Amino acid sequence: MEDFNGQVAIITGAASGIGMAIAHKLLTKGARVILLDLNSGGLHEAFDKYGEKAQLIPIDVSDQALVERTVADVAARYVKIDILVNCAGITGLTNLQSHEVDSADLHKVFEINFMSSFYTSRAVLPHMMSKKYGRILHIASISGKEGNAGMLAYSASKAAVICMAKVQGKEYAETGITVNALAPAVIRTPLVDMMPEQQVKYMTDKIPMKRCGTLEEAANMAAYIVSPYNSFSTGFTFDLSGGRATY
Repeated sequence: MEDFNGQVAIITGAASGIGMAIAHKLLTKGARVILLDLNSGGLHEAFDKYGEKAQLIPIDVSDQALVERTVADVAARYVKIDILVNCAGITGLTNLQSHEVDSADLHKVFEINFMSSFYTSRAVLPHMMSKKYGRILHIASISGKEGNAGMLAYSASKAAVICMAKVQGKEYAETGITVNALAPAVIRTPLVDMMPEQQVKYMTDKIPMKRCGTLEEAANMAAYIVSPYNSFSTGFTFDLSGGRATY
């Protein structure tokens, strides 16, 4: 259903996991995609085959000044920015109770998971407003709605992402811009593979389908959310949870 011919998309965290899957989906649907990630090698390995349709930019998205310059350069080159998908994220240290959480690690998780999404959305919104069209998708997590024990930093940062989508959805509702979040349960990604198996089991056991979601399932839903067809949902958090969230 989704057709992205002629559209310009920026995707953070594009070198792996959900970000990579969404990038491949939009590229195969005709979009011109700007891919942001610290992992330059991962970007080239995954996206060199697309040629000029994919612009690869190694960048630390938690650096506000760099983000602002990058978005300005993209807007100058392509005249418009239709889509922003914020996928960059880390779990930080997990399997810890709150009194064991290291404040430096918590700050780092918030910088990458929440602040980078704020920086990118803040930078692209004026360009979308000038065209009276835009689609912003913040990748959150089911843990941001429910809170996962042992994952204070990650859960709290994703709760902040969800609230940002609610606020921005309301603020720009009359501008032709939609801002939504996606809250996956466990999706089998390299990020999940690095987590302690005990933590993964704790999360998977909560899913009625008793399995992880797939990257293809995440990319399919994301593609709809940022498509022109999704024109009346904003400030909303879409679930991708195998039945875990039913509200």
